[in-house]
Amino acid sequence: MHAFSLIFLVALAASVTMRLWLAQRHIAHVQRHRAQVPESFAGRITPEEHRKAADYTQTNTRAGMLALLYDSLLLAGWTLGGGLDWLDHSWRGAALGPVVTGCATMLTALVVMGLLDLPFSLYHTFVIEERFGFNKTTPGVFVVDLLKQGLLLLVFGAPLAALALWIMQLTGKWWWLYVWAVWTAFTLFMVWAWPALIAPLFNKFSPLADESLKQRIQALMDKCGFRSNGIFVMDGSKRSGHGNAYFTGFGNNKRIVFFDTLLESLEPAEIEAVLAHELGHFRLRHIRKRLLSSLMLSLAGLALLGWLAGQHWFYTGLGVSRPSDWMALLLFMMVLPVFTFFMQPLLSALSRKHEFEADSYAVKQASGTDLVQALVKMYRENASTLTPDPLFSAWHDSHPPAPVRIAHIYATMKA
Repeated sequence: MHAFSLIFLVALAASVTMRLWLAQRHIAHVQRHRAQVPESFAGRITPEEHRKAADYTQTNTRAGMLALLYDSLLLAGWTLGGGLDWLDHSWRGAALGPVVTGCATMLTALVVMGLLDLPFSLYHTFVIEERFGFNKTTPGVFVVDLLKQGLLLLVFGAPLAALALWIMQLTGKWWWLYVWAVWTAFTLFMVWAWPALIAPLFNKFSPLADESLKQRIQALMDKCGFRSNGIFVMDGSKRSGHGNAYFTGFGNNKRIVFFDTLLESLEPAEIEAVLAHELGHFRLRHIRKRLLSSLMLSLAGLALLGWLAGQHWFYTGLGVSRPSDWMALLLFMMVLPVFTFFMQPLLSALSRKHEFEADSYAVKQASGTDLVQALVKMYRENASTLTPDPLFSAWHDSHPPAPVRIAHIYATMKA
């Protein structure tokens, strides 16, 4: 066996084993605490609601374990099993030229991957979410969403892939630096364009109609020095019973968005507290820091790919017989998560740090008590477990566990 093939298999086996072990710990931990509501939530979350959250979490985690095994087998089939090599040879036979051949190969692979993952997406939406009362998606909406996603892949993905391949052909060994510049420009464009051009393809965004709530929100934004392009309500109930709030975009295209399901369940003071948390991310420059970190990581990744693309063993070790620019991009995109999985605890820790900081900011700008009440309602409405396994949570969760987060808010209020 090729040396790099062995390294890849060992890394894949190690990451899968670690993920399965963490998931099993999580299931067992949630089950042990299923019967007892944590003391800090007593009187706020009923035993029935707590058990529903535990069952929902365990069901999703078990489904995730099956999906992991399935995806890992597919990855091995695409690479060492020769799937990508066969696809590459099939498109080369059409003699369309390197850029067109590369684009066709990459897009075909992405579409087929999406179709192969479709059974799990269907099961999650129409079985798990339906069983726990969250699904609002109809089969028609599901299909239309898939078609829209495919159209976006063609409109944005195909030109981006063609440009990257063209740059790789013309710019020599420093191609990765030019591709990174293109990727950075595309990322910034998408951050700017998403609120007004992309998101409305999937959801309806209506200006907030409640004038008293709008004035309350505007007063908070003025206090925090935040300017936006509007306050909008998204018809999240069209697809799901889950609720959330966020702001998106940058520059003059920033928007504050509330799910309609969230507005239905929270009081005005609680909505203000949730918004104060989101504004905390803005004022503390978390969004900017995360975007900059993402771009720096992409630069490091492309630099690494710039070296790997010139190594014949990188291709042969992953089941590809003929090196090419498009195979380098595909292989790197597919295989990189196997190795970067072990960095996840660091990224999760940074995200949780930002959440703590945003909560502290919200307590200073609004009511900490209202923020706690809003979070409790969101945990209840979304059936979020209150008792995740600590190690699983530290590895995977971008937000602190519910009891830890609530305790931090109370400590901040007393400080």
